[in-house]
Amino acid sequence: MIRFENLTKSFRLRGERKVVIDNLNLTLPTGRSLALLGRNGAGKSTLLQMIAGTMRPDSGRIVSDGTLSWPVGFGGSFHGELTGAQNIRFIARIYGVDTRQLMDFVEDFAELGKSFHMPVRSYSSGMRSRLTFGASMGIHFDTYLVDEVTAVGDAVFRRKSRAVFVDRMKYSSAIMVSHSMNQLREFCDSGIVLENGQMQYFDDLEDAIATHLAIMG
Repeated sequence: MIRFENLTKSFRLRGERKVVIDNLNLTLPTGRSLALLGRNGAGKSTLLQMIAGTMRPDSGRIVSDGTLSWPVGFGGSFHGELTGAQNIRFIARIYGVDTRQLMDFVEDFAELGKSFHMPVRSYSSGMRSRLTFGASMGIHFDTYLVDEVTAVGDAVFRRKSRAVFVDRMKYSSAIMVSHSMNQLREFCDSGIVLENGQMQYFDDLEDAIATHLAIMG
């Protein structure tokens, strides 16, 4: 269960306040994998970061009864001056998992070579995404927050990413952002549509997709 209570988030753009989440009250059910749909700029990434706790709302709160990943593919999860390996050690301590096991998994999975022991600030965006994805897949979460996760890297790496994500979805759920309706249909069974600061839940994924496409015109 994830519950939004009077949640509001805004930004200042060119001297004006833009509200992206507007006094949102909604409860998402447990055990459902949700497609998060909305036009560009609707606030999908902002919402994922607030759910993860990496961004603070202006007001209101988010309550969950399960463990949540950080937004997979969000490079801001890491400290740029630390190496990839040092970041992974820190994450292992924060989440209380075995440091060596997580280190071995990420180093093998992310395929960063010597860069794993170099500062994250030297990474390309793709390398950051691979490190983030490897770290999140190396820890069991009840709900994974996903933003185009399997689109990272070359074709071989994308296949490997998809395979490990499919395995995690046997035991966990997800909130997924993707421009691919086929990918959403593969991994999700219901949907939420974000528009004008409000969010509507659909138990049937196809209803969510239809509503989103109608909004997009």
